[in-house]
Amino acid sequence: MTRSSSELSLRERVGQINQRLKGWEAVEWVDGAPRVTDVLRREVDRWGGIGAIYGVLRADPWSQVRWSNGIPPERSAEAYAAVQEVVRTRGSGLPTLFVEEVPHGLMALGGTTLPVNLALGAGMDVDLVEGLGAEVAAEARARGTHVALVSGLDVLRDPRWGRAEECFSEDPALAALLVEATVRGMQGRNPHGQLAHNRIAVVAKHLAGQGAGIGGRNGSGAPIGRRELGEIHLRPAYAAARAGVSGFMAAYNDIDGVPCSANADLLTGVLREDWGWEGIVMADGTAVDRLRDSTPDPASAAALAITAGVDLSLWDEAFTHVEEAVERGLLDQALVTRAADRVLALKRRVGLLEEAQQEHAVAGPPEGRPPREFLELAHRAAAQSCVLVQDDGVLPLSASAVVAVIGPNADDLEAQLGDYTPPRPDDDPQPSTVRSALEARHGTGHVRYAQGASHRSRLPGHAAEQVDAALSGADAAVVVLGGTSRRRYDDDFADNGAVDGPAPDTTNGEGVDLSRLALPESQLDLLRAARAAAPVVIAVLIDGRPRPLEPLVALADALIVAPFPGPNGGAAIVDVLATGVGGGLLPATFPSTDGVLPVAHDERRETARGYVDAPHPVGRLFGSGTSAVSVRLRPVEATLTAQALREGGTVTLTADLVNDTDRTVSVPVPLYGRRHELGVRPRRRSVLAVERVQVAARSTAVVRFILGLDGLGSWADGRPVPAPAEVVAWTAPSHDPPSDALVVRITDQEGGTGWEH
Repeated sequence: MTRSSSELSLRERVGQINQRLKGWEAVEWVDGAPRVTDVLRREVDRWGGIGAIYGVLRADPWSQVRWSNGIPPERSAEAYAAVQEVVRTRGSGLPTLFVEEVPHGLMALGGTTLPVNLALGAGMDVDLVEGLGAEVAAEARARGTHVALVSGLDVLRDPRWGRAEECFSEDPALAALLVEATVRGMQGRNPHGQLAHNRIAVVAKHLAGQGAGIGGRNGSGAPIGRRELGEIHLRPAYAAARAGVSGFMAAYNDIDGVPCSANADLLTGVLREDWGWEGIVMADGTAVDRLRDSTPDPASAAALAITAGVDLSLWDEAFTHVEEAVERGLLDQALVTRAADRVLALKRRVGLLEEAQQEHAVAGPPEGRPPREFLELAHRAAAQSCVLVQDDGVLPLSASAVVAVIGPNADDLEAQLGDYTPPRPDDDPQPSTVRSALEARHGTGHVRYAQGASHRSRLPGHAAEQVDAALSGADAAVVVLGGTSRRRYDDDFADNGAVDGPAPDTTNGEGVDLSRLALPESQLDLLRAARAAAPVVIAVLIDGRPRPLEPLVALADALIVAPFPGPNGGAAIVDVLATGVGGGLLPATFPSTDGVLPVAHDERRETARGYVDAPHPVGRLFGSGTSAVSVRLRPVEATLTAQALREGGTVTLTADLVNDTDRTVSVPVPLYGRRHELGVRPRRRSVLAVERVQVAARSTAVVRFILGLDGLGSWADGRPVPAPAEVVAWTAPSHDPPSDALVVRITDQEGGTGWEH
């Protein structure tokens, strides 16, 4: 019979809220079989059980797990079962939750790697993101995993931040749409029920304001007010909570001086009291231990976190002092029970406390490649991540052209994958780089390659001569520049797995924040060499953060931006070269130069005149990119009362899309808006809604934007609220509304908006 939290001793309840183990230290793969370690046995014996175990399947340089020593995909359930047997038989009888990282696909051997979140933000395809979530969940659950740690709450407000690639966008509305789709896909569309056998519980991260760190420094404070916190940084979390997300991860940073993992206003006030959300709050790795800068000792740190609303630790030593905190009167024992009850509730939700589900949780290991449908979705996501920023009429590129492909990312698969990626098998036939995809299309005899430079510096030796040789006589040069989140097995790592002292060639990822965004001169020199030698120059930027694009625009005839597009990124980029049609739009604003941040498209309108030495800080605006269709909103008078908006009322705006090309295209169509509310300085523009639409060749399609409280409401205390206002709406990719923009009026009971003039 399953025991309840009230039947557990205090020590056993502490065991249920601990997640101290790194899973690769709990079980080893030895002589073709899993072997449970004494590390696991000691931990289970110490607490009479353990609530959750992180990363049994994790494979990457930090864990030092490779294909040579890691758990094979088809044996994952067997390894989990060995661990579960020890937990159940040596402890209270309660099973443990198996928790794995799922940043852009399951971070385990054989896990299907997807384009990073920023790439999905470029595609703006809610249905595709939900479909990918469902496939990832099925893959992870088939291996026995119960809980996925999923990035998506962070909003990209400073591209100097190394984790920019983990954000869906700088726009909170787009981020909210995509994180809600992710939760629906991975957990199913029943926001409160037990999860199906092919779904997985999601702990969404990071809560909150991590994207507002000072200077783009990872984990730094977010000195922002309640309105900024709610409108920008809590909006994706609110959407995730509405979708029934199983958990939130409290971030490292502080908000106005209060660490997120000790922020009762956030973790209890907003989440539970204001939103009515029920689930677990997990601290980020060692985040509770980091409270030692604001508490006198580990017991005090644990008491502070649990009192604020943290239910489950992650590798923290402080949570081993919970009993001491209770004995010293620092912590009410009832709060330990509350946290343990929430952990047990999650175990029930994934079916772990039911005998039938226990058997199913370790059944059905994956066999062979991911299903065809999953791979097709991943390929489509890669295609949608490619943004054609500029084309001066040189595309499509003829298949008979002799092409020089040069640059540090021209033939570097790892540079396409993003941070926190498992090692790929040597015999994987699927990946494509720009070089390999060009060779497949043009023939190896028509493609010449030279790396030319590393990501940070020039290459020694004869690199310049090799570039000149590749360019000589070429009909076109494809110069593939950018960055990489590459991790190596001999890198140094912090206690939470972040890169600690980045390798010489690493430019992105957790722990790799930059003070300057401009591409190194060594990379730009390759573009200059191509401009001097080739009649057609196409620049491709593969990177995980916005960069100043003006030097590339000045030197190239066409420019493609692809945020770390995944293993099939090369083929997706070459498809743009072959068709002249991009798949997405910029998911963030790219600055014109260094030192002009922030430049997000939804910054508030300013009364200041800006920089004297950089009068145009915005280089390329969020939503920029060439489009194969023209969009025009139909004129309409739209009025809705604030009360009707509160009760679920909506306004529908309609746009006509015209495709004058000879091919069917799929395009994202954002609807922008500027909200005029009495007494509140407006933002330049925000995303009111976005739809992805397929338009047949030489035809017209219709798209309808249904705007409710999310799009038309004001924001207070982390949630949308109705308030009188005038909302100007438009679809043109401009910072200011054009002359044909529409006005939606939200009125009070007397019919006023507060904006009459």
